[in-house]
Amino acid sequence: MNPNVPESTNIWQFCVIFPKCKIGENCNICANVLVENDVVIGNNCTIKSGVQLWDGVTLEDDVCIGANVSFTNDRYPRSKNPDWKLERIKICKGASIGAGATILPGITIGEGAMVGAGSVVTKDIPAGELWIGNPARFYKRVGK
Repeated sequence: MNPNVPESTNIWQFCVIFPKCKIGENCNICANVLVENDVVIGNNCTIKSGVQLWDGVTLEDDVCIGANVSFTNDRYPRSKNPDWKLERIKICKGASIGAGATILPGITIGEGAMVGAGSVVTKDIPAGELWIGNPARFYKRVGK
C-alpha cells in the first residue's frame, strides 16, 4: 500500500498510484484510474473510472470527477519535446465535472462550479456556475 494513501480512502482495482502523489482522507478512487506524482487530491473526493490525473492536477476537498474525464497538461504536445511546459489545472472545493469532459491545460474551475458531461473546457470557470458544450460556455448559476 502507498504510504500517501490514508486508510479511510478506497482505491479500487487496476489503479496506478505514483508514490509521490498526495491523496486526502475519505476519497473514493474507482477502477482504472492513474494518479501521477505531482498530483494533489483533497479530502472527500470521488474520482470515477477511467480518469488519468497527470502531473500538475490539484483537486481541492469535496471534488467529484465523472467517468473518463480527460485532463491535459501540455498545450502543444509533441513526442520527446525538450521545450515541454507543464500547465497546472486546479479544481476548487466542491466542484463537479461530468463524465467525458475534457479540461485543457492551465484551467481553474471555481468553487462549487459544475461542468456538464462531454464538455470541453477551454477557459477558467468562475465559482458557482454550470458550463456546458464544446467549447464549454456559461449555462446558469448553481448552488451547492
